[in-house]
Amino acid sequence: MKILIVGAGGVGGYFGAKLIEAGADVTFLLREKRHKLISENGLTIETPDGTFTVHPATVTADRLTPDYDLIVLAPKSYDLADSLASLDKASAKGLFLPFLNGYNHLEFLDKKYGRDRVMGGVAHIAATITETGAVKRMGDLAGLIAGHRSAAQEPIAREFAALCDKAEFNFTYSEDIEQSLWEKWVMLATLAGMTTLCIGSVGEIVATRYGAEMARRMHAEGCAIAAANDHPIPDKVKAGQLAMLTKEGSIFTASMMRDLVGGLRTEHEHILGDLVEKGAPRDIDCPLLKIAYTHMAVTAAQG
Repeated sequence: MKILIVGAGGVGGYFGAKLIEAGADVTFLLREKRHKLISENGLTIETPDGTFTVHPATVTADRLTPDYDLIVLAPKSYDLADSLASLDKASAKGLFLPFLNGYNHLEFLDKKYGRDRVMGGVAHIAATITETGAVKRMGDLAGLIAGHRSAAQEPIAREFAALCDKAEFNFTYSEDIEQSLWEKWVMLATLAGMTTLCIGSVGEIVATRYGAEMARRMHAEGCAIAAANDHPIPDKVKAGQLAMLTKEGSIFTASMMRDLVGGLRTEHEHILGDLVEKGAPRDIDCPLLKIAYTHMAVTAAQG
C-alpha cells in the first residue's frame, strides 16, 4: 500500500514517522519550506521517552502523481480546503482518510469525492512543532482509531489497520467509525469549551466551587446533541469522559486553549460552532456550548 500523508504536523508527522519505522510506504506532501527542511535534515520526533529521526519520501504539490492507495488528511480543520487544493494532481485515485476534529469534514469530503472514497479516522495526541521543525509529543497519549464507512473501503481499511498494528502506537479498528467521531467530538467540545472559557486546566476548573458541575452540564449538552443526531454516547463512554473532565489535579487542557493563549487561529467553528448547529434543527438547549462558542468567536474577531 502506498500512503500519502498531507503535511507533517503533530498528527501526520508523528504517526507517519511511526508507520515508516514499522516499514510502511509513506510519502509526505509538504509546502516548499517544510519540504526543504525535512529533505535536508529528516523528520525528528521528540517524545517523553526519547527522540528519533526518519528520512521520509517527500513531495510538493507541483510534482504529485495519482499513485497513492490512501491519502491521509491531518491538517487543522480550517486548512482543509487549502490541503485539498494541493492534492489536485493526486486525487483521481485512492481513498481518503481524514484525521480532523469535528464531524462536518466528512460531509464536505463525501460531497466532493463520494462517500465510497472517504474513510473515517480519529487521532488522540497532544503534539506541536518546535522552533527547529521537530514534532514534539507532549504526554503519553498517542493513538489512532480508523474504520471503513462502506463495504468498498474495507480491504484498504483493513490493510491500513494491519500496518498500524505493527507500529509503536495504540490503534483501534472501529466497526462504527462515525460513532467514534461523535464520541470524540462531544468530549473535545466540552474540554475545549471549559478550558477556553476558564483559561485553565481541568484540575484548576474543578478546584473551584462550580467547575465540576459546569463541566458535567456542558458535557450533557453535547451528549444530547449526539443523541438527537442518532449517535447517542454509551453510558460507559460518558462515565470515562466525565472522569477525565472532572479529575482533581489534572493538567489536561484542550489544544484550542493553548492556541487561544498563544494568539493562534483556533478550530472553534468546527468543534464548538458546528456542534451547536447540529443541535439547532432539533431544538437542543445548549447555552453553555453557545457561550463557549460566542467567547471564541468574539476573541477571533478581535484579532
